[in-house]
Amino acid sequence: MSDMRLIVAGAGGRMGRALIRTIAETPGAVLAGALEAPTSELLGQDAGVLAGLPENGIKLSADLWTLSKEADGILDFTVPAATIANVAIAAQRGIVHVIGTTGLSASDDAVIKSVTKQAIVVQSGNMSLGVNLLAALVKRVAQSLDDGFDIEVLEMHHKAKIDAPSGTAFMLGQAAADGRKVSLETHSARGRDGITGARKAGDIGFASLRGGTVAGEHTVIFAGPHERIELTHKAEDRMIFAHGALKAAMWAHGKSPGHYSMADVLGLGEK
Repeated sequence: MSDMRLIVAGAGGRMGRALIRTIAETPGAVLAGALEAPTSELLGQDAGVLAGLPENGIKLSADLWTLSKEADGILDFTVPAATIANVAIAAQRGIVHVIGTTGLSASDDAVIKSVTKQAIVVQSGNMSLGVNLLAALVKRVAQSLDDGFDIEVLEMHHKAKIDAPSGTAFMLGQAAADGRKVSLETHSARGRDGITGARKAGDIGFASLRGGTVAGEHTVIFAGPHERIELTHKAEDRMIFAHGALKAAMWAHGKSPGHYSMADVLGLGEK
């Protein structure tokens, strides 16, 4: 199979630059385009130079329709409005769409899933191998322990992150809810403040911390009578997410249309 030609959405951002560096060092992948918002001051700049690499001749553009004409896939870690706009074009072009965007609403997710009869989408709140293994462990522990063990999801990210809780926190909370066979929507406890009353049995709590340059830290706590189990993942560099996203894209290349997750990519799905 020839090299997979990839577009990086949000190419001027921290994650976009990490993706460009990862593509440059990965055999079988080539950068086919660099997408930025129409209002970005970076439009027209060289994607390689922005990523700390030699000039590569790929200029940042806001025109995904043109960029995608000769592409096989798009790596999308942007914002919900941009991702939803990209979904329609990726589906029309029939290219792989890897979505790592967080903060998506239920209606956004419905839009994404609506195109997967004709499009190949790999979507995850976190693209790292370690986090996806953590989610599998969380589900297994939640299956094994009854609601005598309270579940809390604690996450910390850098001060520039704009959504909370993180997409990974929700992913881990969903894994816990799946293990308990309950709805996360009806068992989620968030934003505690003031006189809240006692903790409700069966709730899955979330807490978010922001500060410094933290790439991402997540802990799922199972707190029972006189004992506590804590499962933790600490990301030291966002390159782990870039490598995971690229692995997802190359895995999905040539797959049948559908909505896939990193669990599918890593063979961690239900048997």
